[in-house]
Amino acid sequence: MGERGAEPQSRNRDAERRGKNASGDERTKSNDKRKPAGDGSSILDELLQTNLELQTDDSSESEQRIDTDQLVDFVRHGPVLEALVHAPLDRREIEAELGVSRATSHRFTRWLGEHDLAKKVDGRFKLTGYGQVVAEEVRRFERNLVTAERLAPLLEAICQSHKEFVIEPFADATITVASPADPYRPVQRFLTLLDESDTLRGFNTTHMVPLSLGAFHEQLFENVDTEIIYLPDAVEKLVETYPEPATDALERGHLKLRTREALPYGLAIFDDRVGIGGYDERTGTMQVFVDSETTIARKWAERVYDVYRERSEPLGEAEVPK
Repeated sequence: MGERGAEPQSRNRDAERRGKNASGDERTKSNDKRKPAGDGSSILDELLQTNLELQTDDSSESEQRIDTDQLVDFVRHGPVLEALVHAPLDRREIEAELGVSRATSHRFTRWLGEHDLAKKVDGRFKLTGYGQVVAEEVRRFERNLVTAERLAPLLEAICQSHKEFVIEPFADATITVASPADPYRPVQRFLTLLDESDTLRGFNTTHMVPLSLGAFHEQLFENVDTEIIYLPDAVEKLVETYPEPATDALERGHLKLRTREALPYGLAIFDDRVGIGGYDERTGTMQVFVDSETTIARKWAERVYDVYRERSEPLGEAEVPK
């Protein structure tokens, strides 16, 4: 697979609201005690703690589960619910909007009334408050399934252990996936976006691009105001590979490096876009890069970055080669 362009989504209002909660469904609590680096459980504990910090509400999940048949009914009637979200419609307007027969429209409106989802007002069917919520949730459910399918390469790379990632901000993202014929496509996408940006903030489990790309790093040290959070080993390798330009950039404040023992994936915040990188755990090569220019994606990325930055350490002077 290669790069797939953004597919337009008709409505993003609920995604805007959801994006304020940069977390998944994981509610597990953990303490903030650090365990030795390399201990997989310590990394997961830190990520779960970060997830907890990202929560915007303290509501607990209900133990009640909806009946499967009722859930299927809600999804099956999604089109009529969505049609009525915008405005009340009479029966003929419903038939025209959905392209259904008179008998089908009768069946739809009867079902809506039986479940208290809509009522008839002045000859038109209007969603009740309950109906409005159900309609929005059905739309959200369908949109998230479509988004999850598009993001499958990224989710496969990052979501085996990291549950705090949320998909809603990236519903309209551009997705670039490595292939046997072009294994460096995600890296090239990253470089293209960097060329268009004067700043870069982010974190990464390894170097943003291979250290062998010397020309890129020389340019990074000179032309882009950069702040990156790396694992300690990655910082050490960077300054050892490019001691003079890295030291000069660090001393000038042009490059800021921070370290953290656990990081979930690659995050890049450019001037106009934000991106997420997923890596092959065996080789450390970027397998997929997902980027977006939407406001909700940027808000999510900046909030996540701020949380990880607060729990990272700046590179000390003693650690900079002289």
